[in-house]
Amino acid sequence: MPQQQQRSRSVFPTLSPLVSRILAALLLVLAASIAIGTSLLVFTPLGAKPASGPFAAATPTATGTQLPPTPTPTLAPVLTPHGTPPALSAAEAMLLDADSGRILVDMNGEVPRPMASTTKIMTAVIALQIGDLHQEITVGADAVNEARDNDGSNAGLQVGERLTLRDLLYALLLPSGDDAAIAIADGLAGSSEKFVTLMNLFAWRLHLFQTHYANPDGLPAPNHYSTAFDLVRLARYAMTIPLFAEIVRTRVYSVPETATHLAHVWTSTNELLSTYPGATGIKTGFTGEAGYCLVFSATNKGHHLIGVVLHAASSEARFQDARRLLDWGFSLPALPVSASAPPPL
Repeated sequence: MPQQQQRSRSVFPTLSPLVSRILAALLLVLAASIAIGTSLLVFTPLGAKPASGPFAAATPTATGTQLPPTPTPTLAPVLTPHGTPPALSAAEAMLLDADSGRILVDMNGEVPRPMASTTKIMTAVIALQIGDLHQEITVGADAVNEARDNDGSNAGLQVGERLTLRDLLYALLLPSGDDAAIAIADGLAGSSEKFVTLMNLFAWRLHLFQTHYANPDGLPAPNHYSTAFDLVRLARYAMTIPLFAEIVRTRVYSVPETATHLAHVWTSTNELLSTYPGATGIKTGFTGEAGYCLVFSATNKGHHLIGVVLHAASSEARFQDARRLLDWGFSLPALPVSASAPPPL
């Protein structure tokens, strides 16, 4: 036992009086720091820092400043259906307030029908999407034969002529040239078949789910159809394209003879442009299968209407139906949008 005690003393030697005093002073300082820190933690809010010295944060004070109230949007009055729409000869019809997107008249608007040369609205839209207006396109024999062999409407194009895409769009939409439709399809896509693929893809993009194209001109073909509802939506989109809107409101367009093509004068088949004040387009159509068709538009008193009539009994009947629809639509009261009103297109 005495030996074990001696080893302990050698491992833990006795501290000198000076070292003992230093350790005692350090322990005293440490104890004081812990006591002060504990007091600060107790009396300081969680997350706050004790304020002291010249950099102490000032206590924030509330002010009387308030954000201005959010203004209530003002809704422009829209044409509102009232009463009974006019009697029509067409089998299907649609009238749209193009400003608000609200349907004013829907007569069998979701029934798929052959749409004849109103097809050329989509042909023009695709050409404007993918083409260069200054591109020269050569008229092929297939374009001339399309109109001649099917007794279709034509722009009087000749094989081998070279015209710009811009001029061919007038040939397409004014005299409703089947020859222009095929020339545009060949020039931009390489063939009518490839161009029609683009037409159908874009129809899906525009959610025209009851529309399918088999050719770019609208001549009778299996699986070629649309509805008044789809046509009015397509027309509304097309009229947002400035050049399309400019072309379809043009009554007569001339191109002088050049080294690459003959002189041509094309007159619109849309009689509304010369008989209805404010008419702005858009496209006629006729085949024995489709009957007489018309996609039309007009503006009056700050309102813009777009309509469709399909399978009318005669050429004059389609224009008369369009006039009746426009007169009725423009006579409707303009009322504020109601929460119970049907949703726009």
